[in-house]
Amino acid sequence: MKALLDRYRDRLPISTTTPIISLGEGGTPLVAAAVVGEMVERQVFLKVEGANPTGSFKDRGMTLAISKAVEGGAKAVVCASTGNTSASAAAYAARAGIECIVVLPAGQVAAGKLAQAIVHGAKVVAIEGNFDTALQLVRRLADQYPVAVVNSINPHRLAGQQTAAWEIVEDLGGAPALHALPVGNGGNITAAWMGYRELGLAPRMWGLQAAGAAPLVLGEPVEEPETVATAIRIGNPASWGGATQARDASAGMIAVVTDHEILSAQRLLAEREGIFCEPASAASVAGLIRYRDELPSGTVVCTLTGNGLKDTVTPLTGRELPKSIPAELGAVIVALGW
Repeated sequence: MKALLDRYRDRLPISTTTPIISLGEGGTPLVAAAVVGEMVERQVFLKVEGANPTGSFKDRGMTLAISKAVEGGAKAVVCASTGNTSASAAAYAARAGIECIVVLPAGQVAAGKLAQAIVHGAKVVAIEGNFDTALQLVRRLADQYPVAVVNSINPHRLAGQQTAAWEIVEDLGGAPALHALPVGNGGNITAAWMGYRELGLAPRMWGLQAAGAAPLVLGEPVEEPETVATAIRIGNPASWGGATQARDASAGMIAVVTDHEILSAQRLLAEREGIFCEPASAASVAGLIRYRDELPSGTVVCTLTGNGLKDTVTPLTGRELPKSIPAELGAVIVALGW
């Protein structure tokens, strides 16, 4: 399959001399969600971004960000991360043969994501503080040393991420009436809106934030954001302006969902739709269910940003794991309750 950047070369800031650093990203499934659709009385599709190489939507922007960094002569890249960005940056940097530095908030990154950054060879620095503090440090580091920042403050990240909107339009034969996404740093909703506008389309954009990390809803930064959805545990989004512009220009909204609603939606998607996404991803579906009375007529798309295997601890919390039993048919039947 063609690399994502080659597929959309005519729409992206690349030239014939740009080295394409690719892991086969993009082309993710757009899956009909019959159960969710019945609940909200709309035709609902799920854009399963967990099918990207490192398990999240971040790969779309990272392939372009790393490609442009290499084109510019960078020997190292740096990012702040709640997990997915670090996993993606580390993988693409490894592919490019350059160094990756990750600054992350200690104890606030899911183990699966941290493992990815480590195994791909990144230099990982865990700081006291939250993501916003980490991003401030990354900005200062890049000001003083020759490293390229690959967070979504890098415009190439957003340019690459807009390709998801283009794929949705191709698969549907047009824009959905509504596109709902989780919102943490705000880059994804900003990029999706950019992608639709590039095609002259304007679906309503809904951004969903966790109740404990909802600065865009409150209208001010949250100093100590808290939510089980670690990927959107951000108190001062770097793409604040882009996210609110997408909301306002599309007659959309940015609203909150609770941790309970997020985990309920995650479980619904796994048990009824057969798709295991990470908690933050389920915020988009949780928002659809909570605000169903405000849905416009027409097709709805929800972005599921990351694979559930990124964070297996959270969905298993409070659940009783199976105990071992004798390897006998009778014992199995009893265990099944038959």
